[in-house]
Amino acid sequence: MAEDARRWSVSALRLHVVTDAALCGARGVEAVAAAAARGGATCVQLREKQLDTRRFVERARALKARLAPLGVPLIVNDRVDVALAAGADGVHVGQSDMAAQDVRRLMPHALIGLSVENAAQLRAAADAPVDYFGVSPVFATPSKPDAAPALGLDGLRALRSLTCKPLVAIGGIDADNAAAVLDAGADGLAVVRALCAAADPAAAAGVLRRIIDRRHRPE
Repeated sequence: MAEDARRWSVSALRLHVVTDAALCGARGVEAVAAAAARGGATCVQLREKQLDTRRFVERARALKARLAPLGVPLIVNDRVDVALAAGADGVHVGQSDMAAQDVRRLMPHALIGLSVENAAQLRAAADAPVDYFGVSPVFATPSKPDAAPALGLDGLRALRSLTCKPLVAIGGIDADNAAAVLDAGADGLAVVRALCAAADPAAAAGVLRRIIDRRHRPE
């Protein structure tokens, strides 16, 4: 783990690329994520559902090596053990993963995110030692067919009213609706298909980043 991953400011949360190996295809996760980072993504979330633990750690290490020179943090989804083994900058956990308090104890300096899908989950996590909440899904998305019902922009606004912590919105977000999601209260955007399936991930990230920067003055 980086010596003090909490050096990352809220600006690191502005544009997450959440990896999907199938959408990245033959180009590979590392290449697509690094291209998105060069284009303007401020964070990479490595999400792997198929790899065994050893290969997951290897992929995380390889991706960390590509991102470090760019100054972009690597967050591992769900797997705290993989994040620790790979020296990742943080971890993002869901409602059924390790409790945020235990994650913080194991990774005291990490960027930690927690997924919430409704107001009850957000209220229950009000005092959780996390750096941001990942709110999902804003819109229906084929990238996660088992997701909860879509929040919509009104649902996002309702969650925004319940916390002062940064909200990173995910679910069906692309260049066409990104501005509306930010205006509804998101501090950052996390995207899968709009970057992993893009013909030019760097250019696609640049478009989204410009939308974000028009609404959030760069630090």
